Amino acid sequence: MEHNHASHCTFHRLLPVCQFGGSRKSEVEFRRSAFVLRCSGQQRSVCIDKVNRSRRDIWRGVQKNPLWLSFDGPFVDNDADSNNDILESFCNNGKIMEASNLINTMARKSQIPHFPNCINIIRGLINMNRIDKASDVLRVMVMSGGVPDIITYNMLVGVLCKKRYLKTAIDLLEDMSLSGCPPDVITYNTILRSMFDHGHYDQAISFWKDQLRKGCPAYLITYTVLVELVCRHCGAERAMEVMEAMELEGCYPDIVTYNSLVNSTCKEGNYGDTGVVILNLLSRGMEPNVITYNTLLHGLCNRGYWDEVDVILSIMIETSSPPTNITYNILINGLCKHGLLDRAVDYLDRMVCRGYSPDIITYNTLLGALCKEGMTDDALDILHSLGNLGCSPVLITYNTVIDGLTRQKDMEKAMSLYKEMIEKGVSPDDITYRSLIWGFCREDLVLEAVEILREMNMRNYRITTSMYTVVIEGLCKNNQVDLGIEFLEMMISSSRKPSEAIYATLVKGVAASGMREEAIMLQKKLIERKVLKEESMLETQVALK
Repeated sequence: MEHNHASHCTFHRLLPVCQFGGSRKSEVEFRRSAFVLRCSGQQRSVCIDKVNRSRRDIWRGVQKNPLWLSFDGPFVDNDADSNNDILESFCNNGKIMEASNLINTMARKSQIPHFPNCINIIRGLINMNRIDKASDVLRVMVMSGGVPDIITYNMLVGVLCKKRYLKTAIDLLEDMSLSGCPPDVITYNTILRSMFDHGHYDQAISFWKDQLRKGCPAYLITYTVLVELVCRHCGAERAMEVMEAMELEGCYPDIVTYNSLVNSTCKEGNYGDTGVVILNLLSRGMEPNVITYNTLLHGLCNRGYWDEVDVILSIMIETSSPPTNITYNILINGLCKHGLLDRAVDYLDRMVCRGYSPDIITYNTLLGALCKEGMTDDALDILHSLGNLGCSPVLITYNTVIDGLTRQKDMEKAMSLYKEMIEKGVSPDDITYRSLIWGFCREDLVLEAVEILREMNMRNYRITTSMYTVVIEGLCKNNQVDLGIEFLEMMISSSRKPSEAIYATLVKGVAASGMREEAIMLQKKLIERKVLKEESMLETQVALK
């Protein structure tokens, strides 16, 4: 009675918040040395029998004249061992289509192909989008006593669903158990998702009921996927009806199922449906857990429903699911996204007062918001006090504040922080360098940007085309065309070699900045150094006139 009373009270406090807004292995003996094949992206070691001279001649003949396969070629006279050796050679050399044709020849001669090769051929054909051929090889393999693995079956089911061959996919699923490889969670989930993607909602529900009646395990994951899809496409009321119907088939929801539904309805902003879900949860004698509350808070914060956020938070404090660090990080992140820094700091204070320890994620969130608002001095103060707060700044911490400082045109403090991070053993990355380069160029300190670019090149960091471009434009603007050409040559020698169109755009960009003479000089030097062909610059020349 006390438990039911607690559930009833929790619901009456939660509901207004939610309603305010509306394999078996084959026994066939392999008649050659064991091997494991690498084909179609699956790593396997290779141990191939040595083929005799006549088999080598056959292989060379196939290489010279692939049409042999269309007429069975010499393979029709080979025994199974010979054809299996050639089949393996086809696989090793990526001749997937030829291998599938050879399997057809072997099937007509009642020869059994080596099953590991069949698996790889099937996967290769699927990757080549030859579903018909893949199905043929699978059929031969099964009829020969082989058992395809679950990965291969799921690959084929997946591509059939993608092509809207739902009936064929379901038929294949029905055949899987007969072949010795029963469907798994992925098989069922793939078909259910495909049915919903194509609007077959009732068919999906009936399909899962039928599978349960045929003895399929009552996979909770698949059940949860089904109910979530029903909720998303047909509404929470229909999802609750399906849950009740599934109980007759032996499927029951758990808190994970309900959390999935809460997440789905919150993402859609359907808080009325969220209320229906929570009511159903409580009616079963279950209680929301911290994940339920955090999910609900995340959705409310994203939409700025702060009064409702306060209600949920107060409920959490009074129940057996108190707030966690993740809870407060969700709240602080949501407030920062909406520019409510004062309230974010207030929640940080509450967090500390209640005995929680803010982590680096908490502080990075605050630092990002402060820098976005131009409050870089406050951000620096927090960063420098992190050591005393039990947190050590990480790369993203430094990058956030350095970027904020460069946007405030405070390059001196940005460089000071850059040197500090290196002294503390935090290595900069291309994001750090990019912020500094753009900051220097915005302040017309192009030579400083050049030094950063040189350091990036020396440390083998990725230099983007835009970084090169902004530095070269800055050099041209300061009549440093020769130095600009030097960086163009560095650009050319890099693996990110740009096209001629980028150079032409660069010349036009320099001219558009009011530096027509510098653009003409840059254009001439590019042609002189054979970076560009003279005829390719005709359009640019016209644009400069």
